[in-house]
Amino acid sequence: MIHSFILSLFLYFPEDKSEYFPAAISFTIFLIGAIITMRLIVKISRKEAAKAKELEDKIMDEQSNKG
Repeated sequence: MIHSFILSLFLYFPEDKSEYFPAAISFTIFLIGAIITMRLIVKISRKEAAKAKELEDKIMDEQSNKG
């Protein structure tokens, strides 16, 4: 009995299922935003890795030409 009371404090299941629509819309918007952000971070990270590799190759070439 106390267990169900404690759960009822945190869980809410509305009788009117139309109350789920705003939550679903918000979830969808934030999910799309998170996906776009993650793809942007990965894209920028790949560009930075390519620049770092290019710089590393350039430095290694300079060192091999000197030695």
